[in-house]
Amino acid sequence: MIWRKDEAETASGEHMAPPARERKDKQMAENGEVTIVGAGARLEGNVVSAGSLRIDGQVKGQINADGDVTLSPQSQVEADIRAQNVSVAGRFNGNIVVKDRAHLAKGGRIDGNITSKTLVVEEGGVFHGQSIMDAGTSSGSRSSGQAGSSSTGSAGTETKDPDHVKV
Repeated sequence: MIWRKDEAETASGEHMAPPARERKDKQMAENGEVTIVGAGARLEGNVVSAGSLRIDGQVKGQINADGDVTLSPQSQVEADIRAQNVSVAGRFNGNIVVKDRAHLAKGGRIDGNITSKTLVVEEGGVFHGQSIMDAGTSSGSRSSGQAGSSSTGSAGTETKDPDHVKV
């Protein structure tokens, strides 16, 4: 469900606040719309969102969003994601390419490669793959990233070959 300010008012003109979950979704979209793949949904194919996207169910394929992509703790996603920012709290298998920030929450798992300006791995998150820290410079140069697998969110540092990640 997408809440708009005018929909949150009752017929008598009183302001009725949306539930906390919807308020968070609205903040995530920053005045845009949020597409939600519900907990009981299974989707296969290409998902394209002009705004932000929250996945509570299962998705297999490609995900492209102009806004942020959030994978909730119960989500199971096998896809390649391109977005502004990504937050993973569920299980994810595939490649992530974001313009800004990739976030792996406690209890989340990423099996795949991440290209981002910023990577945050919380304690209790598991990351197995390569991270390419792309500062977005016009020359397209990339710095060394992090790789490893950890149940505590830490990762070892080693030099990576950028040819292993499709951009």
